[in-house]
Amino acid sequence: MSVLIFLIVYYVLLCFTLSGVFKKAGESPSKAWIPGLNFIAWAKLIGRPGWWPALLLLPIVNIFILAGMCVDLVRSFGRYSFWDSFWAVVYAPFPFYQIGKEAKYKYIGPTLELEKAYQEKIREAEESKDAYKLKKLEANNPYKKSSGREWAEAIIFAVFAATFIRMFLIEAYVIPSSSMEGSLLVGDFLFVSKAHYGIRTPETVLQLPLVHNTAPLIGTESYLKSPKLKMRRLPALENIDRLDPVVFNYPEGDSVYIVKELNRAFSVYDIRRRPEYVSFIRGKKLRVRPVDKRDHYIKRCIGTPGDKVEIRDRQVYINGEQQKNPSKVQFGYSVQTPGVALNPKQLDEWGVSNEDINGGRGIRNNQNMLVLNQDQVELIKGTGSDVKIDHIPQQPMPRVLFPQDPKNFPNWTVDNFGPVDVPAAGQKVQLTPANIALYKRIIEVYEGPHKVIVKNGKVFIDGQETSDYTFSMNYYWVMGDNRHNSEDSRFWGFVPQDHIVGKPLFIWFSTKGGNLFNGIRWNRLFSSATKM
Repeated sequence: MSVLIFLIVYYVLLCFTLSGVFKKAGESPSKAWIPGLNFIAWAKLIGRPGWWPALLLLPIVNIFILAGMCVDLVRSFGRYSFWDSFWAVVYAPFPFYQIGKEAKYKYIGPTLELEKAYQEKIREAEESKDAYKLKKLEANNPYKKSSGREWAEAIIFAVFAATFIRMFLIEAYVIPSSSMEGSLLVGDFLFVSKAHYGIRTPETVLQLPLVHNTAPLIGTESYLKSPKLKMRRLPALENIDRLDPVVFNYPEGDSVYIVKELNRAFSVYDIRRRPEYVSFIRGKKLRVRPVDKRDHYIKRCIGTPGDKVEIRDRQVYINGEQQKNPSKVQFGYSVQTPGVALNPKQLDEWGVSNEDINGGRGIRNNQNMLVLNQDQVELIKGTGSDVKIDHIPQQPMPRVLFPQDPKNFPNWTVDNFGPVDVPAAGQKVQLTPANIALYKRIIEVYEGPHKVIVKNGKVFIDGQETSDYTFSMNYYWVMGDNRHNSEDSRFWGFVPQDHIVGKPLFIWFSTKGGNLFNGIRWNRLFSSATKM
């Protein structure tokens, strides 16, 4: 709300100060108050065509167009310095007010036409070889910039442009963990489109450019929590389909502890589910983050809004139908090699990451726990006739797995899970003490703030007894291809639509294990990030 007020005040001040500018330039001051006509008159004063303000209707582009128009208007009154241009971009009403108020500022004409005419005089002097005239023109050239200013403006523009491209269109990401192996590997660098699933307007306004949520070197948060915008989403180019990889803000990333030693964050919900994690966060400060500043995750969309998701013996079923697995889907195996220990170098050549060998602890003689895809299973079997490979049985973890309700969901495992209905916008669900755990966080946090309690066998929302709830947002169910080494919806539930960031496009760089010194995976460069 505070940002909306700021924008309204900004526009009113802009119109007010433009009226003084227009009066000095011989235009009717009343035009400054007529939406649309004010920008057409503005374009005329700087030498732009009348259709130019139509570009202000284009999202993102309009920011650059407005900045250029502000700079050109102050230049049309003879203000050419770096700081004149700086303040015109940062807060145009300030220099516009000075121009309208102070007698020393005169309208000298459309700056774009004047500059073009001046450059033509220089060209004529060069062609006529009139050294005196050329020297005089260059000495008095108001449009000439020092090399220092050229560099400063180029750097500022580059950062400005890159920040907005990153914020709205395309951003680069790196895969930090093995949760999507073997489709996406640790050390893969991706370009992700933020337009495919609908551009989000930022919630966080003041932030360091080109940084997500942590300031380099000092390690503090890289943004201010206020002022803030209400997040909105522009129309999508396409829908999220089942099995599409998707980048999103970690739904439980609202309250986290950063543990640099382990290169990861623990949410307060991780700590509640796994008290053994408490030792990792001692002395760490709790960080509370808005949606757009929560950590980025990438997983595969398994269930779309309205789907019923179930896992039976490691196999995913949607609405009762068995689904095709990603070609490199991985599971945990117990591997016994009585004859000889496995060769770590050979495992690396086969694409088995260190993280997937005994939980990152390396080879242990003749019996190991490995996370493998089916091709890797066959390769290891081929090392000897006495090799024995078995799936690692997964045990029920009702306090760890979603929805963390041992009473009503006591037997779910990562291999046998559900069924779970994925909520869709407008869908109504019946609420009972037996199923409220599935939807409690949605109601309280994602669509809240609300307070949900169960008392005397009844469900209450904000103190009112209720037997149903209608969802206002779409939700998604996501899982990693590395099914036994992925923290995903099986642990923290649904991904709200407003947490969706974008669609991975392609891998533009890839290092082995995320370390350049380990080498570059040349065969992965410019390969698709959506392949299965």
